[in-house]
Amino acid sequence: MRNQQPGHNQTVRLVRQLTLFDAVMLVVGGTIGASIFIVPANVLQAVPNPLFALSLWVVAGCVTLMAGLACAELTGMFPEAGGQYVFIREAYGPFAAFLYGWMLFTAGNSGGLAAMAVSFALFLGRAFPAVAADQVVFANTAFSVQWKLTQGSLSAIAAVVILTAVNIRSVRLAARLQNLVAVAFLSVVIGISAAGFLFGHGSWSHFIPAPGSGFQGITLQGIGVAMIALFWCFDGWEFVSWAAGEIENPDRNLPRALMIGIGLIIVADLVANTLYLYAFAPSQLAQQTTLASAAMSALFSQSVSRLVSFFVALICFGAGSVAVLGGARIYYSMARDNAFFQSMRHIHPQWRTPTTSLLAQCAWVLVLIVSGRYEQLYTCFIFMMTLSYLATVGAVFVLRRTQPDRPRPYLCAGYPWLPLAYLVIASVFVVSTLLARPVESLAGLGLALPGIPLYRFWRRRQSSTPKSQPFTPPGV
Repeated sequence: MRNQQPGHNQTVRLVRQLTLFDAVMLVVGGTIGASIFIVPANVLQAVPNPLFALSLWVVAGCVTLMAGLACAELTGMFPEAGGQYVFIREAYGPFAAFLYGWMLFTAGNSGGLAAMAVSFALFLGRAFPAVAADQVVFANTAFSVQWKLTQGSLSAIAAVVILTAVNIRSVRLAARLQNLVAVAFLSVVIGISAAGFLFGHGSWSHFIPAPGSGFQGITLQGIGVAMIALFWCFDGWEFVSWAAGEIENPDRNLPRALMIGIGLIIVADLVANTLYLYAFAPSQLAQQTTLASAAMSALFSQSVSRLVSFFVALICFGAGSVAVLGGARIYYSMARDNAFFQSMRHIHPQWRTPTTSLLAQCAWVLVLIVSGRYEQLYTCFIFMMTLSYLATVGAVFVLRRTQPDRPRPYLCAGYPWLPLAYLVIASVFVVSTLLARPVESLAGLGLALPGIPLYRFWRRRQSSTPKSQPFTPPGV
């Protein structure tokens, strides 16, 4: 265990109170979001063959599972708050870990959380027109930035504040919230799909390519564009590793949660996509912008569209809860390493939650929502997130060489071939993303530059505080 900063109550720390079920739902809740209601249309636009498009969902799910298997070994080795930040620190050093955490705070997790909150507001406005998101409440220009406050912004702000308050009060309460949303998502997907196949007005002929088309229209560029969208859809499974410091029996439950959770997501996405194709011909599906409500209208009637919009809003709300919970643990872990604001290492003495880290995250996300800059930041960060996955899987190889004697309760299945295959596939994806979106990719790298002088400042201060001790796994 690390030494605490002088004056800090050394008995106050995070408590392991999340069960295996909670951890599985963290994986499911972190991965689901509005993307499953948007990405299928994008995939068919890039790859017009319906069966080939479905096969790409399976491929993307299997590639994600490869990364999950590697992450499972690492979570068993380092079952503490921070997850990927800790893995990168142990494998590549504190500077690389800081840049990862800095990018999460400034753009990645914060921008993603802002986007989820705004998506919640958009779908809520479709369900209840009285709170339509596009109604402008206030607009002004300050510091060369257009600041616009809409009714949707207010709903998004309220969502982030409520989720932060819940996470401050109790990690168990936050877990119950995301458990409810994740279970509802899985139940509704299976239930609606069963009803749609049994009683809906769809057609299995939609799965057959148009006569004479075959695999025409499928290009390597199209496959690459589709895979970019698919990897974004499967993003979020890593959140569970960020909260590893509060999961019971982490050396056993974390690997199980990753494999079970990713498996459930693969099944749910395949079922949902099959339902969409049953409801629409591929050419029709590719043109849909509100896919879930449109599918329900096609299968049943338009009267269910508002209900579906409300359901999607709840899904975005639950996914935001996971981002709030996980992100704060990254910044808390950075502060414990003397590589971030020291106030962020504060744990509430009664509620046992990283209060200051949660509040700081909330404040920055609200700024992003009001400024409208979250979309640009998050787009830039997608490239960096892919690099972080490469670094995470690569850490399995590095740590097997540098820390061969550290206990490994779980060994990555298929080592070294499966993690090596992931590194090859992800590297191709990184290069293709860099070529397809050079401005956004290089901008993502540029976002790391302001953090360098701050890192040097915090590291200089480290000499005046007690140094962190190596992490000791439970029972050692």
